[in-house]
Amino acid sequence: MSTQQLEAAEDIIFPPGDIYSDEPPLESDLHLRQIILLLQCLELCWQNRNDFYAAGNLTIYYSQRQLKSEEFRGPDFFVVLGCDRKPRKNWVIWQEDGKYPNIIVELLSSSTKATDKGLKKQIYQDIFRTPEYFWFDPNNLEFMGFHLVDGNYQQIEANPQGWLWSQQLNLYLGVQGNQLRYFTAQGQLVPTPQELAEQEKQRADEERQRAEQEKQRAERLAVKLRELNIDPDLL
Repeated sequence: MSTQQLEAAEDIIFPPGDIYSDEPPLESDLHLRQIILLLQCLELCWQNRNDFYAAGNLTIYYSQRQLKSEEFRGPDFFVVLGCDRKPRKNWVIWQEDGKYPNIIVELLSSSTKATDKGLKKQIYQDIFRTPEYFWFDPNNLEFMGFHLVDGNYQQIEANPQGWLWSQQLNLYLGVQGNQLRYFTAQGQLVPTPQELAEQEKQRADEERQRAEQEKQRAERLAVKLRELNIDPDLL
């Protein structure tokens, strides 16, 4: 490269490094799909709420000195309650009234499970003070949850279906179809947008079938009345 080219290269202004989350690539397609599933279902379930923020694979900066170059973590999925529902490039504690996540979900993998079960769990317990922490392995379906009791994480007991109750979300989390899903307190699966569209289509089809059956019944009744020399239009 010539001297002139080097001088030109030095004049290039690079964009700041905090434009997007600093998180590494996801472990697999299963991990990506699981994060999308958790996001889509919760946002659909809470579509009329504007007091929360949910994100996946996004960096949380929590430095006491308010420096993005130190003390940051990137949960696979987290939800913060009591905040504005708006897009963010990352979650910066000192710019969000000191709010930490109310719930965190980490997706285990062979390369991250030791950190997720050890260091991250300790940070979420002692520094974040996150009320609920769950982990799920999309490969072997290992699933556990913890809630903060007197400053320490205690394991959440499963219900007969194997689901774990989230007091923060007011929903169950449980494994169905090899994926981590939400369930209502009444045990109903919280649908994805696609599942909801299919349910609505099925209900519409059933309504059309019932209307057609009623029409056919009325026509048969009209025929029978005319056989008896009764005009059904006069009834």
